[in-house]
Amino acid sequence: MDFLEHVRAESARLGEVARTGLDAAVPSCPGWTVDNLVRHVATVYVHKVEVLKLGALPDPWPPDFSGLATVEWYDEARAAIVDALAAAGTGTPTWTFSPRDPTSAFWHRRMAHETVVHRIDVEQAHDAVSPIDPRLALDGIDEILYPTVGGPWWEEGDTAYPIDAAVRLTAAGRSWTVHADATSIEVRQGAEGDAAAEISGDPAQVYLWLWGRAGEDAIVVDGDPAVVRAFRGRISEASQ
Repeated sequence: MDFLEHVRAESARLGEVARTGLDAAVPSCPGWTVDNLVRHVATVYVHKVEVLKLGALPDPWPPDFSGLATVEWYDEARAAIVDALAAAGTGTPTWTFSPRDPTSAFWHRRMAHETVVHRIDVEQAHDAVSPIDPRLALDGIDEILYPTVGGPWWEEGDTAYPIDAAVRLTAAGRSWTVHADATSIEVRQGAEGDAAAEISGDPAQVYLWLWGRAGEDAIVVDGDPAVVRAFRGRISEASQ
């Protein structure tokens, strides 16, 4: 999948819709306006430009961006991240938060999903939601399950949702079985074994539900609703 092309296209759409009104409230980010969200995305882009430049986390961070005009700064940051990803390609060693992928390929993928989720945020703010590429949505389900949720974040048991169950997700013929307890989350491809609950639906809707951008009315839930609520809470903890 050409993640860089998705970054280009999704970031262009995000900027286009944002220009129709920076003061609109963002339903999925309570207390934020489109202006806040666009500035957040610009900050993420500039941070990842520095990560790719240094191969490490920039320190100190962040600089003072408060004096920059939102739309102009976003345009500059958007151009910079596209250029940085293109220059790095997908094989450059760099810092990432994935134990499995310490290369720039990780940031191609992560920036594509960062951008599409926030594109949806801006579109929801303006009641102008457009489709998500189904292949990108399927990949996004995979990406939020690992490394965002299934990474090594839980060893201390520091969770308000100490779920102890298996949850299965299914979309477009693909399945993931997630085994969770208070100190670990293991993600397996496929539908083997028992599950306390199953979540299924259109890839884009499952993807958006996982990211808190769609409600349960957008998916099909079978099994224990308490397990589903706890699982969604665990995702929220990992993706803040």
